[in-house]
Amino acid sequence: MPSQLSLVPPPAPRRPAAPALVVVAHGSRDPRALSTVSALLDRVRALRPDVPVHLGHIELNAPLLPDTLAALGDTEAVLVPLLLSRGYHVKQDIPEMAAASRAHTHLAAPLGPHPLLVDALQARLLEAGWGPTPRRSSAVVLAAAGSRDPDAKTDTARTAHLLAARLGVPVIPAYASAATPTVETAVRTLLARGRHKIALASYFTAPGRFATECAQKAPWIAAAPLGTHPSMAQLLLHRYDEALANAASRELASA
Repeated sequence: MPSQLSLVPPPAPRRPAAPALVVVAHGSRDPRALSTVSALLDRVRALRPDVPVHLGHIELNAPLLPDTLAALGDTEAVLVPLLLSRGYHVKQDIPEMAAASRAHTHLAAPLGPHPLLVDALQARLLEAGWGPTPRRSSAVVLAAAGSRDPDAKTDTARTAHLLAARLGVPVIPAYASAATPTVETAVRTLLARGRHKIALASYFTAPGRFATECAQKAPWIAAAPLGTHPSMAQLLLHRYDEALANAASRELASA
């Protein structure tokens, strides 16, 4: 007769802890930016409670990314830029900060371009009053921060193309700094084409100076920044999963 002890099932194997997700925000002097990003991270945590979620800023706000990475020690982490395109921060700042830390880091792609961003942009336009306006007379200016990096401009133009396909109207990307055209120039271009209902789509992750200045130049309606729209939380997790899958593929290839 088997002993009672042999009938006790062995303990289930422990699942390895999920790598940390470090959301890398730019930072802003506008207090609304930090509160918006914090609320967005709460949405991410609610979607994936098994994933430790942390915040690190490139500048202007605490915690700074090096401090966040130092607190993680030598654990595994995925750095997901809360940035909408490639540029200096994605190509230089974030990799250099990661390399200087003890953490075992994987670098994710920036959020854009991606259809989930278009979902959020469309929703913000609808909230602002975009509706069944005649397509022949309406258009959108996609207002972004701007960068001297040509890849950033390529990424923003791709998002504009995706949004135009979704809305069925022209969408011109415009920039608050470092690139052209400006919002004013884009508006004049659309007016010259006979587009008189011109909405501004705010291609910013959170409220701030650039978003406010661009919204003030809107000739009709101005949408709010992307903020805590559910698609933003989903996209952060998509970039996290994507980076881990890419890292696993590289390990297999080198084995």
